[in-house]
Amino acid sequence: MKQSPDHEDEILDVRRHQDPGRNQLTPVVMLPPDVALAVVDALAGLVRAAHRTEGAGPTPAGALKQAQEFEEGDVFMLEPPFEGFFADRYLMDFYDTTERDMCSRMHLHTGLRFVRMMTGPETTIRVSSLSPITVRPAAAGWAGPLSTFTDALPGTPAGVHRDRHNVIVPPNSWVDMQIPRGVSHQFNAVGPNAVIDSVHPEESIETLREGMSGYRMMAQTIFLSKDKSPATTCAGLTEPAPAGNGAAGSAPPPGITPSCAVGAVRREP
Repeated sequence: MKQSPDHEDEILDVRRHQDPGRNQLTPVVMLPPDVALAVVDALAGLVRAAHRTEGAGPTPAGALKQAQEFEEGDVFMLEPPFEGFFADRYLMDFYDTTERDMCSRMHLHTGLRFVRMMTGPETTIRVSSLSPITVRPAAAGWAGPLSTFTDALPGTPAGVHRDRHNVIVPPNSWVDMQIPRGVSHQFNAVGPNAVIDSVHPEESIETLREGMSGYRMMAQTIFLSKDKSPATTCAGLTEPAPAGNGAAGSAPPPGITPSCAVGAVRREP
């Protein structure tokens, strides 16, 4: 639980935080670029339409606001909770971190999450955690690379090092991720075409339990760093290059295979 239910920027001490479990990621399917773009555009279009509607006529105080903003992107609550079904579902239209020159922060939730990440052409999603991410065997429709690597979490206090474990979701892909309660995670899209379809079980139970004054989809988010960092800290697609061999965390040159391919991905027990 958060110390202050209405505080939107609660920060835990990253030096002391230990994940109680691990995120689990399942590669689902890779699509032809035109099909992937059509799916992403259709879902992102719902989010953008909801935000236009909100801008034209803001939700009255006390009513459920379905168009909201997260650090990673604009969101639209597609399905709100109701009595007897204490979960919500939202769509997120990712921000392009390179366009904003800003990465979202590592964070955790007081309730579990399920997300389906979808990318279109020329877009990847960097998924990160303070714990190794368990990569499950790919579904039958998966045929592409899935790179993994470890780097240093940016923005830690002076003298503090925390490993950050990363998985790169390639273009034109669907990847599912199960996020246990209290486990750190971070999503950053590199490119313009990415969406998330997310389900939050127990969301309204948590909101009522913590005594919030209003319903916000970010209600259960607790961050592990105080400030957002520049895009250079999350836009890299491989492990940082050794000194003298190019910029740390830079994307591989054209034609270079990512650090791991599916089937060679490090799988955590």
